[in-house]
Amino acid sequence: MTESVTNWAGNITYAAKELHRPHGMDALRDLVAGSPRVRVLGSGHSFNEIAEPGEDGVLLSLDVLPPGIEVDTAARTVRVGGGVRYAELAREVHRHGLALANMASLPHISVAGSVATGTHGSGVGNGPLASSVRAVEIVAADGSTVTLARGDERFGGAVTSLGALGVVTSLTLDLEPAFEVEQHVFTEMPLDGLDRAAFETVMSAAYSVSLFTDWRTPGFRQVWVKRRTDQPLPDFVRAAPATEKTHPVPGMPAVNCTEQFGVPGPWHERLPHFRAEFTPSSGAELQSEYLMPRESAVAALHALDGIRETVAPVLQTCEVRTVAADGQWLSPSYGRDTVAVHFTWVEDTRAVLPVVARVEEALAPFDPRPHWGKVFTTPAAELRARYPRLDDFRNCVEHLDPRRKFTNAFVRDVLGE
Repeated sequence: MTESVTNWAGNITYAAKELHRPHGMDALRDLVAGSPRVRVLGSGHSFNEIAEPGEDGVLLSLDVLPPGIEVDTAARTVRVGGGVRYAELAREVHRHGLALANMASLPHISVAGSVATGTHGSGVGNGPLASSVRAVEIVAADGSTVTLARGDERFGGAVTSLGALGVVTSLTLDLEPAFEVEQHVFTEMPLDGLDRAAFETVMSAAYSVSLFTDWRTPGFRQVWVKRRTDQPLPDFVRAAPATEKTHPVPGMPAVNCTEQFGVPGPWHERLPHFRAEFTPSSGAELQSEYLMPRESAVAALHALDGIRETVAPVLQTCEVRTVAADGQWLSPSYGRDTVAVHFTWVEDTRAVLPVVARVEEALAPFDPRPHWGKVFTTPAAELRARYPRLDDFRNCVEHLDPRRKFTNAFVRDVLGE
């Protein structure tokens, strides 16, 4: 009997009744060339139907392909297979004395899926994860291989591509010398008195800074400050240091989080919030995220504070991060330094969706772009208006996939087709 295929959270059951896992590149090319429609699942950490291939399509996983992590220490680059996850990549890169510029909060997500949807970490000087990609290799609709690299006129659509150009089989990423990070957590930072200048000071206090709140009271329960040890020690005065190890979600065991209290450690063991050896939860959550111009951050936070009685009952935690401007046409950070407000909801779609709509209404004045892999209700026509290079992306899709083998209903909405 064929089993249902779901995403990690279990809120999406795909129409495809089988997840195909080719063991080699020849099998992958044959599968792509012989299928009417193809979508790649990645690590399954998406919360909407972005990976849905439809009943006539093939849902594909690259997780059993050879990982192919090739580090070039002289060029400071790494070529990595499309099925590799960040934790695996980071360990190998660090073994060569090198580092990625940044990581997301969870190291268990796939590299290709993360950059395709605009995933990011935090830091006023750190772009989204896609900003480190210098080349992408894809299997095109006819099974051939196409490489898109910096300098190609189509590269602006090649990385954050929503999977619409082909199956990403490898990426080449920029690296830098390995560094150490120490992580400090502070508690109870009030929203009152946080103006634009103060917000910039807080978020610039270290290499990566995150604010956490449950919106049950005004202000932030936790501030996570991740300092590179080769950079100055911040004088953080707006909140008191935590006296015990904390987890972003109230009540969850902090043992699963990366080391705190300023203990130095390798970059890949501090930049994520969660330990690589910790297996993520069963997915008892939904997620949404909205990215807005950074100059709107304080006004947007006050707008959310105004509806916290609506938000709090279905919220586990809310994280505020910053992302530097990006050049990928469909990046939620395209062309603007960004503040990102992330919501981890309870696992109750019926209760959460009306609150998501209310959040979008509150944030509407700030030109929010939702994260492509999370729950949102923003109409497609409104989304299209928020991406000034959408026509260029359409042309890229037309050139590489004129028959729309890699397009599904989600992508058709984005393209307006």
